[in-house]
Amino acid sequence: MFGMTGAARRFCDGVSRRDFLKVGATGIAGLSLPQLLRAEALAGAQATGRSIINIYLPGGPTHMDTFDLKPNAPREFRGEFSPIATKVAGMEICELMPMLASVADKTVIVRSITGMNNEHDPRQSDSGWSERDLKSLGGRPGVGSVLSRLYGTVQNGPQGTAPTAVDLNNWGKSGYLGPMHMPFRPDGAARQNLSLNKMVTESRFDERNDLLAGFDRFRSEADAKGMMDALDSFEQRAVSLITSGKVASALDTTKESQEVLERYGIKKNRDNERFLLARKLVQAGVRSVALSWGGWDTHSQNFASMQKQLPALDRALSALIEDLERHDLLDKTILLMSGEFGRTPRINGTAGRDHWPQAAFFWMAGGGLKTGQVIGSTNRLGEKADDRPVHIQEVFATVYHQLGVDLEVNQLTDTAGRPQYILDHRRPITELV
Repeated sequence: MFGMTGAARRFCDGVSRRDFLKVGATGIAGLSLPQLLRAEALAGAQATGRSIINIYLPGGPTHMDTFDLKPNAPREFRGEFSPIATKVAGMEICELMPMLASVADKTVIVRSITGMNNEHDPRQSDSGWSERDLKSLGGRPGVGSVLSRLYGTVQNGPQGTAPTAVDLNNWGKSGYLGPMHMPFRPDGAARQNLSLNKMVTESRFDERNDLLAGFDRFRSEADAKGMMDALDSFEQRAVSLITSGKVASALDTTKESQEVLERYGIKKNRDNERFLLARKLVQAGVRSVALSWGGWDTHSQNFASMQKQLPALDRALSALIEDLERHDLLDKTILLMSGEFGRTPRINGTAGRDHWPQAAFFWMAGGGLKTGQVIGSTNRLGEKADDRPVHIQEVFATVYHQLGVDLEVNQLTDTAGRPQYILDHRRPITELV
């Protein structure tokens, strides 16, 4: 049984964010690994070889108390925290993030995001689209699923075979591309399945795989709806993951030194392990790693929440940057971080900030970008983009550009058989590329 489940999280709208997918099979079938890798090699001939780590801050973090402070605004707007200088002249961030300030030359802050929607859903942070867009067809696919569709479901990277996309927290969306291109989710039984059953020898495993591969054509023709193709894809990935063993090793932090665990702050905050896992997965050849961290729906007690969360995020994120650089991976890995929207510039009566899609930030690092920059600004009260507005899809156009995806050439086919551009806004942010 190849199973993937995720924990639920509830936001102020009362909706549970549980994703559940379970694929069961008695054997291994579908495309043979040589066929799959051959298709991947052809599709990915123009890829840059870069990866992305996409960090989602669920609930919608406040821009006013993180990367866009307004110290000269009235108190009911500016809040309790002060900005601090960073390694980049003119770039200031919250005083609770001194470690990120020390590596600011490797980062980018886009402060003038437009085109966001008031939605408690990760779709915007995963794809640049509203969760309502093409909803009847499954919605728009996220970055990991797009890479899977264009470059193949598995990668034959430097450390062996790895899935193209891994989702550590069950928030990545495959949209109209369907379950075949759903990111691998290593939770529970799925993680246990990354090793070969001790009752099955390698020779017996190979015999079963060869026998069942003979049913490829029959099974594909039998499934007019395409669900068998999705099942075959998951099973094929299972074979690849089990036989390589590299992903299982990447998901194991028990052999990491105490110094590494301390650097990431994992002992104090277990969720910080996700940042270390992301580095290890990229090192193993994964092209897209998605993770979520924290809870940012701060309608009340916003500042108490920031006091608790920002120092932990500061430690983990700065450690990830330094770790990627130490392993010569920072230039090859795009770091992207965002939430659903910003939060109200004016503080409410319960020391909180409410939803505010009119302004938000995206934070980026690495990936061959021209870092050490702040792009755009909001007005003096942080209410709306003022200088250099940047549409959310321009951020994703920049990501795809760095990943080697030509947005003018590459189109995807939705479930109705219609070609779809990956983005409507297909020009990258010129200052960064």
